[in-house]
Amino acid sequence: MTQMTPPPAQPGRSGSEAEPPFLSLHTTVVLLTALVLGLVVGGLAALTDVPLAAAVLAGMTAAGSSVPVLRSLIGQPRECSGR
Repeated sequence: MTQMTPPPAQPGRSGSEAEPPFLSLHTTVVLLTALVLGLVVGGLAALTDVPLAAAVLAGMTAAGSSVPVLRSLIGQPRECSGR
């Protein structure tokens, strides 16, 4: 004799509104692009004869200073009209 167990309830399907994402898509793309740029600059600096701390500082500076530029270059997504 086997006993059937009910399937587990799926989280988030209770009928309430979905929780908004922690970061928007625009913010995520900007921050990930800044991270990649910082890693590239820091890696290239590390390949030269500078100390490791200077390479880390160069990467962090590149990442931090690229955020405002990337924010203006990568535009906000346009709202789709329901046509």
